[in-house]
Amino acid sequence: MLGPRLFILYMADLEDHVAEHGVSFHAFADNMQLYVHCRHDEVTSAILQLQNCVEDVSDWMSANRLKLNADKTELLWAGSRHGPAVLESARPSLRLRTETVVASDQVRVLGVTMTSLDKHVANVCATCFYWLRQLRRVRRSLDAESAATLVHDFVTSRVDYCNAIVAGTSKSTTDKLQRVMNAAARVVSDTRKYDRGLTSLLHDELHWTFPSGCSTSCVQRLTDVCSTRHQST
Repeated sequence: MLGPRLFILYMADLEDHVAEHGVSFHAFADNMQLYVHCRHDEVTSAILQLQNCVEDVSDWMSANRLKLNADKTELLWAGSRHGPAVLESARPSLRLRTETVVASDQVRVLGVTMTSLDKHVANVCATCFYWLRQLRRVRRSLDAESAATLVHDFVTSRVDYCNAIVAGTSKSTTDKLQRVMNAAARVVSDTRKYDRGLTSLLHDELHWTFPSGCSTSCVQRLTDVCSTRHQST
């Protein structure tokens, strides 16, 4: 088995094949995205361009003992606020030999639901509350340190994952994530919903920050890193 870095090196030649079709390419390990830019009157030619590129990618993978998973291939058309109205009548699909990939309103990229932040937050919250219910059942058999470790592995790490995308969003969106953090803190401390001292527990003992503040600080750190690297070059 190859790790992410070795797998990227193994697939390095694929970028050249994609570039031959004039398609933009981005990949991380076995997750790959192909991008094509076009005007609304160039949709037909763009879909043919992307279709030929994907078929070439599939052939390259077959020659290198890999397989393009058509079941996990998704298609998304994005544009200005007028773009969806223009494409609504056509809804062009991607034909991959024996498979047809129908255009979707949102796709998942590295676990993040694109173009629908509310859907992404809802998925994160649903998964987190599922694991919190499971952990609540066995909480009496766990000490505080073990409970904190499990909550971090199954819950808070999901809230923190790619949390920069919620920076600047509405309070109603971040409040959903905050309710997850509150419930997680109660599982760690083995307290109930209406017990007092939750704020003190979050900040003083667990040292957790609010999702809104954490996402904003993450964006600030990324901005500082990019600015520093730009100045050094």
